[in-house]
Amino acid sequence: MTEDCYSIASFIEHERNFVPGFEYLSRFQSRSLDANAREESVAWILKVHAYYGFQPLTAYLAVNYMDRFLDSSQLPETNGWPLQLLSVACLSLAAKMEEPLVPSLLDLQIEGAKYIFEPRTIRRMELLVLGVLDWRLRSVTPLCFLVFFACKADSTGTFTRFLISRATEIIVSNIQEASFLAYRPSCIAAAAILTAANEIPNWSVVKPEQAESWCQGIRKEKVIGCYQLMQELVINNNQRKLPTKVLPQLRVTTRTRMRSSTVSSFSSTSSSSSSTSFSLSCKRRKLNNRLWVDDEKGNSE
Repeated sequence: MTEDCYSIASFIEHERNFVPGFEYLSRFQSRSLDANAREESVAWILKVHAYYGFQPLTAYLAVNYMDRFLDSSQLPETNGWPLQLLSVACLSLAAKMEEPLVPSLLDLQIEGAKYIFEPRTIRRMELLVLGVLDWRLRSVTPLCFLVFFACKADSTGTFTRFLISRATEIIVSNIQEASFLAYRPSCIAAAAILTAANEIPNWSVVKPEQAESWCQGIRKEKVIGCYQLMQELVINNNQRKLPTKVLPQLRVTTRTRMRSSTVSSFSSTSSSSSSTSFSLSCKRRKLNNRLWVDDEKGNSE
Protein backbone atom coordinates (compact mmCIF):
# COMPACT_ATOMS: atom_id res chain seq x y z
CA MET A 1 0.00 0.00 0.00
CA THR A 2 1.41 3.41 -0.98
CA GLU A 3 1.80 6.23 1.55
CA ASP A 4 -1.09 8.15 -0.04
CA CYS A 5 -3.37 5.13 0.09
CA TYR A 6 -2.41 4.54 3.71
CA SER A 7 -3.29 8.16 4.59
CA ILE A 8 -6.64 7.98 2.80
CA ALA A 9 -7.44 4.65 4.45
CA SER A 10 -6.66 6.26 7.81
CA PHE A 11 -8.98 9.17 7.00
CA ILE A 12 -11.78 6.76 6.09
CA GLU A 13 -11.21 4.77 9.27
CA HIS A 14 -11.47 7.84 11.50
CA GLU A 15 -13.93 10.03 9.60
CA ARG A 16 -16.89 8.70 11.58
CA ASN A 17 -15.41 10.36 14.68
CA PHE A 18 -15.74 13.82 13.14
CA VAL A 19 -19.33 13.81 11.91
CA PRO A 20 -22.69 13.88 13.72
CA GLY A 21 -24.41 10.58 14.37
CA PHE A 22 -26.94 9.24 11.88
CA GLU A 23 -29.80 10.14 14.24
CA TYR A 24 -28.86 13.82 13.91
CA LEU A 25 -30.45 14.06 10.45
CA SER A 26 -33.59 12.31 11.68
CA ARG A 27 -34.02 15.03 14.30
CA PHE A 28 -34.37 17.56 11.48
CA GLN A 29 -36.75 15.28 9.64
CA SER A 30 -38.89 14.88 12.77
CA ARG A 31 -38.63 18.65 13.38
CA SER A 32 -37.18 18.28 16.84
CA LEU A 33 -34.44 20.45 15.36
CA ASP A 34 -35.24 23.40 13.12
CA ALA A 35 -33.80 22.79 9.65
CA ASN A 36 -34.61 26.35 8.58
CA ALA A 37 -32.71 27.77 11.54
CA ARG A 38 -29.68 25.64 10.64
CA GLU A 39 -29.90 26.76 7.03
CA GLU A 40 -29.99 30.41 8.08
CA SER A 41 -26.99 29.92 10.36
CA VAL A 42 -24.99 28.24 7.60
CA ALA A 43 -26.01 30.99 5.17
CA TRP A 44 -24.66 33.60 7.58
CA ILE A 45 -21.39 31.68 7.96
CA LEU A 46 -21.03 31.57 4.17
CA LYS A 47 -21.69 35.31 3.90
CA VAL A 48 -18.95 36.16 6.40
CA HIS A 49 -16.71 33.55 4.76
CA ALA A 50 -17.17 35.27 1.39
CA TYR A 51 -16.77 38.78 2.80
CA TYR A 52 -13.38 38.06 4.35
CA GLY A 53 -12.22 35.66 1.63
CA PHE A 54 -11.61 32.82 4.06
CA GLN A 55 -10.30 29.43 2.93
CA PRO A 56 -12.95 26.88 1.86
CA LEU A 57 -11.95 24.64 4.76
CA THR A 58 -12.78 27.41 7.24
CA ALA A 59 -16.43 27.46 6.18
CA TYR A 60 -16.71 23.68 6.21
CA LEU A 61 -15.10 23.38 9.65
CA ALA A 62 -17.38 26.05 11.12
CA VAL A 63 -20.48 24.15 9.99
CA ASN A 64 -18.94 20.85 11.08
CA TYR A 65 -18.32 22.19 14.60
CA MET A 66 -21.87 23.53 14.78
CA ASP A 67 -23.44 20.23 13.66
CA ARG A 68 -21.30 18.15 16.01
CA PHE A 69 -22.17 20.44 18.91
CA LEU A 70 -25.91 20.30 18.18
CA ASP A 71 -25.70 16.53 17.85
CA SER A 72 -24.24 16.20 21.36
CA SER A 73 -25.84 19.13 23.18
CA GLN A 74 -29.10 20.98 23.50
CA LEU A 75 -29.54 24.72 23.17
CA PRO A 76 -32.17 26.51 25.28
CA GLU A 77 -33.76 27.59 21.99
CA THR A 78 -33.52 25.96 18.56
CA ASN A 79 -33.17 29.36 16.90
CA GLY A 80 -32.66 32.98 17.92
CA TRP A 81 -29.67 34.30 19.85
CA PRO A 82 -28.33 30.95 21.20
CA LEU A 83 -27.90 29.51 17.71
CA GLN A 84 -26.33 32.73 16.46
CA LEU A 85 -23.91 32.75 19.39
CA LEU A 86 -23.00 29.15 18.53
CA SER A 87 -22.50 30.10 14.87
CA VAL A 88 -20.18 32.98 15.75
CA ALA A 89 -18.16 30.81 18.13
CA CYS A 90 -17.80 27.99 15.60
CA LEU A 91 -16.74 30.36 12.82
CA SER A 92 -14.24 32.01 15.15
CA LEU A 93 -12.72 28.65 16.09
CA ALA A 94 -12.54 27.55 12.46
CA ALA A 95 -10.88 30.82 11.43
CA LYS A 96 -8.31 30.43 14.20
CA MET A 97 -7.56 26.94 12.89
CA GLU A 98 -7.11 27.87 9.23
CA GLU A 99 -6.65 31.60 8.65
CA PRO A 100 -3.34 33.49 8.96
CA LEU A 101 -5.25 36.68 9.80
CA VAL A 102 -8.40 36.45 11.92
CA PRO A 103 -10.81 39.39 12.37
CA SER A 104 -11.65 40.52 15.87
CA LEU A 105 -14.69 38.93 17.46
CA LEU A 106 -16.66 42.14 16.95
CA ASP A 107 -15.60 42.48 13.31
CA LEU A 108 -16.65 38.88 12.71
CA GLN A 109 -20.27 39.76 13.51
CA ILE A 110 -21.30 41.31 10.20
CA GLU A 111 -23.49 40.44 7.21
CA GLY A 112 -26.90 40.69 8.79
CA ALA A 113 -26.12 39.46 12.30
CA LYS A 114 -29.21 40.22 14.38
CA TYR A 115 -27.37 40.20 17.70
CA ILE A 116 -23.96 41.55 18.63
CA PHE A 117 -22.19 39.62 21.39
CA GLU A 118 -19.46 40.83 23.70
CA PRO A 119 -16.09 39.15 22.99
CA ARG A 120 -16.07 37.63 26.48
CA THR A 121 -19.44 35.99 25.78
CA ILE A 122 -18.15 34.49 22.53
CA ARG A 123 -15.00 33.22 24.24
CA ARG A 124 -17.13 31.46 26.85
CA MET A 125 -19.12 29.83 24.07
CA GLU A 126 -15.89 28.81 22.34
CA LEU A 127 -14.78 27.02 25.50
CA LEU A 128 -18.13 25.26 25.72
CA VAL A 129 -17.84 24.11 22.10
CA LEU A 130 -14.27 22.92 22.68
CA GLY A 131 -15.41 20.91 25.68
CA VAL A 132 -18.30 19.26 23.83
CA LEU A 133 -16.05 18.43 20.86
CA ASP A 134 -13.35 17.16 23.21
CA TRP A 135 -10.97 19.67 21.59
CA ARG A 136 -10.97 17.64 18.36
CA LEU A 137 -10.94 20.50 15.86
CA ARG A 138 -8.68 18.98 13.20
CA SER A 139 -11.62 17.25 11.55
CA VAL A 140 -11.61 14.80 8.66
CA THR A 141 -13.59 16.61 5.96
CA PRO A 142 -14.40 15.93 2.29
CA LEU A 143 -11.58 18.30 1.35
CA CYS A 144 -9.07 15.81 2.78
CA PHE A 145 -9.91 13.35 -0.03
CA LEU A 146 -10.14 15.62 -3.07
CA VAL A 147 -6.54 15.51 -4.32
CA PHE A 148 -6.36 11.72 -4.08
CA PHE A 149 -9.76 11.16 -5.70
CA ALA A 150 -9.05 13.69 -8.46
CA CYS A 151 -5.88 11.82 -9.37
CA LYS A 152 -7.83 8.57 -9.43
CA ALA A 153 -10.49 10.04 -11.71
CA ASP A 154 -7.90 11.63 -14.01
CA SER A 155 -4.77 9.50 -14.08
CA THR A 156 -3.24 11.69 -16.82
CA GLY A 157 -3.36 14.81 -14.64
CA THR A 158 -4.91 16.87 -17.43
CA PHE A 159 -7.94 18.05 -15.47
CA THR A 160 -6.81 17.37 -11.91
CA ARG A 161 -6.59 21.01 -10.85
CA PHE A 162 -10.03 21.76 -12.27
CA LEU A 163 -11.55 18.73 -10.56
CA ILE A 164 -10.15 19.77 -7.17
CA SER A 165 -11.20 23.41 -7.54
CA ARG A 166 -14.69 22.67 -8.85
CA ALA A 167 -15.34 19.89 -6.35
CA THR A 168 -14.32 22.22 -3.51
CA GLU A 169 -16.76 24.84 -4.78
CA ILE A 170 -19.56 22.29 -5.02
CA ILE A 171 -18.99 21.01 -1.49
CA VAL A 172 -18.80 24.41 0.20
CA SER A 173 -21.73 25.91 -1.69
CA ASN A 174 -24.01 23.04 -0.69
CA ILE A 175 -23.25 22.63 3.01
CA GLN A 176 -26.56 24.34 3.79
CA GLU A 177 -28.36 21.23 2.54
CA ALA A 178 -29.07 19.04 5.58
CA SER A 179 -29.54 15.94 3.41
CA PHE A 180 -25.76 15.65 3.01
CA LEU A 181 -25.57 14.84 6.72
CA ALA A 182 -26.53 11.29 5.73
CA TYR A 183 -23.17 10.81 4.00
CA ARG A 184 -19.60 10.48 5.26
CA PRO A 185 -16.91 12.96 4.12
CA SER A 186 -15.26 10.43 1.78
CA CYS A 187 -18.58 9.80 0.07
CA ILE A 188 -19.26 13.53 -0.36
CA ALA A 189 -15.77 14.02 -1.79
CA ALA A 190 -16.18 11.20 -4.30
CA ALA A 191 -19.58 12.51 -5.40
CA ALA A 192 -18.18 16.03 -5.81
CA ILE A 193 -15.29 14.80 -7.96
CA LEU A 194 -17.73 12.81 -10.11
CA THR A 195 -20.00 15.83 -10.50
CA ALA A 196 -17.06 18.05 -11.45
CA ALA A 197 -15.78 15.44 -13.92
CA ASN A 198 -19.11 15.34 -15.71
CA GLU A 199 -18.90 19.09 -16.34
CA ILE A 200 -15.77 18.74 -18.49
CA PRO A 201 -16.73 18.92 -22.20
CA ASN A 202 -15.63 16.12 -24.51
CA TRP A 203 -14.29 14.02 -21.65
CA SER A 204 -15.36 10.48 -21.01
CA VAL A 205 -17.90 10.40 -18.21
CA VAL A 206 -16.66 8.92 -14.94
CA LYS A 207 -19.35 6.69 -13.51
CA PRO A 208 -20.24 6.62 -9.79
CA GLU A 209 -19.62 2.87 -9.69
CA GLN A 210 -15.94 3.50 -10.41
CA ALA A 211 -15.44 5.42 -7.16
CA GLU A 212 -15.61 2.19 -5.17
CA SER A 213 -12.29 1.14 -6.71
CA TRP A 214 -10.53 4.36 -5.69
CA CYS A 215 -9.98 3.22 -2.11
CA GLN A 216 -11.19 0.57 0.31
CA GLY A 217 -14.02 1.63 2.58
CA ILE A 218 -16.07 3.52 -0.01
CA ARG A 219 -19.54 2.08 -0.49
CA LYS A 220 -20.88 2.21 -4.03
CA GLU A 221 -24.54 2.64 -3.09
CA LYS A 222 -23.73 5.56 -0.79
CA VAL A 223 -21.67 7.30 -3.46
CA ILE A 224 -24.47 6.86 -5.99
CA GLY A 225 -27.06 8.31 -3.59
CA CYS A 226 -24.87 11.29 -2.72
CA TYR A 227 -23.98 11.83 -6.37
CA GLN A 228 -27.64 11.89 -7.39
CA LEU A 229 -28.43 14.43 -4.66
CA MET A 230 -25.50 16.57 -5.75
CA GLN A 231 -26.55 16.37 -9.39
CA GLU A 232 -30.03 17.55 -8.46
CA LEU A 233 -28.70 20.53 -6.52
CA VAL A 234 -25.82 21.50 -8.77
CA ILE A 235 -27.03 20.74 -12.28
CA ASN A 236 -30.82 20.93 -12.19
CA ASN A 237 -30.89 23.96 -9.89
CA ASN A 238 -27.82 25.60 -11.48
CA GLN A 239 -25.98 25.59 -8.15
CA ARG A 240 -26.76 27.76 -5.18
CA LYS A 241 -24.81 31.01 -5.37
CA LEU A 242 -23.23 32.92 -2.50
CA PRO A 243 -24.87 36.26 -1.59
CA THR A 244 -23.38 39.54 -2.73
CA LYS A 245 -20.92 41.17 -0.34
CA VAL A 246 -22.14 44.15 1.63
CA LEU A 247 -20.27 46.52 3.87
CA PRO A 248 -20.51 45.87 7.62
CA GLN A 249 -22.82 48.09 9.59
CA LEU A 250 -21.28 50.93 11.56
CA ARG A 251 -21.22 50.55 15.31
CA VAL A 252 -22.69 53.21 17.55
CA THR A 253 -20.05 54.64 19.87
CA THR A 254 -22.26 56.99 21.87
CA ARG A 255 -23.30 55.78 25.27
CA THR A 256 -26.94 54.79 25.46
CA ARG A 257 -29.14 53.54 28.23
CA MET A 258 -29.24 49.79 28.49
CA ARG A 259 -31.88 47.52 29.87
CA SER A 260 -30.73 44.50 31.79
CA SER A 261 -32.44 41.21 31.27
CA THR A 262 -31.52 37.84 32.60
CA VAL A 263 -31.14 35.02 30.14
CA SER A 264 -31.97 31.57 31.39
CA SER A 265 -29.16 29.18 32.09
CA PHE A 266 -27.48 27.95 28.96
CA SER A 267 -26.85 24.26 29.48
CA SER A 268 -25.56 21.58 27.22
CA THR A 269 -25.13 17.86 27.65
CA SER A 270 -22.58 15.83 25.73
CA SER A 271 -23.27 12.40 24.29
CA SER A 272 -21.27 10.81 27.13
CA SER A 273 -23.84 12.19 29.57
CA SER A 274 -21.44 14.84 30.86
CA SER A 275 -22.91 18.30 31.06
CA THR A 276 -21.55 21.80 30.99
CA SER A 277 -23.64 24.81 31.76
CA PHE A 278 -23.24 28.49 32.18
CA SER A 279 -25.63 31.35 32.62
CA LEU A 280 -25.42 34.70 30.96
CA SER A 281 -26.88 37.84 32.50
CA CYS A 282 -27.26 39.93 29.42
CA LYS A 283 -27.88 43.55 28.70
CA ARG A 284 -29.33 44.27 25.32
CA ARG A 285 -29.59 47.51 23.43
CA LYS A 286 -30.71 48.43 19.95
CA LEU A 287 -27.71 48.96 17.70
CA ASN A 288 -28.47 49.73 14.06
CA ASN A 289 -31.50 47.43 14.24
CA ARG A 290 -29.45 44.73 15.95
CA LEU A 291 -29.26 43.75 19.61
CA TRP A 292 -26.09 44.26 21.60
CA VAL A 293 -25.60 41.44 24.07
CA ASP A 294 -23.35 42.16 27.03
CA ASP A 295 -22.71 39.81 29.92
CA GLU A 296 -22.04 42.39 32.62
CA LYS A 297 -24.64 42.96 35.31
CA GLY A 298 -26.40 46.15 36.14
CA ASN A 299 -27.42 49.26 34.23
CA SER A 300 -25.18 51.91 32.77
CA GLU A 301 -25.66 55.13 30.95
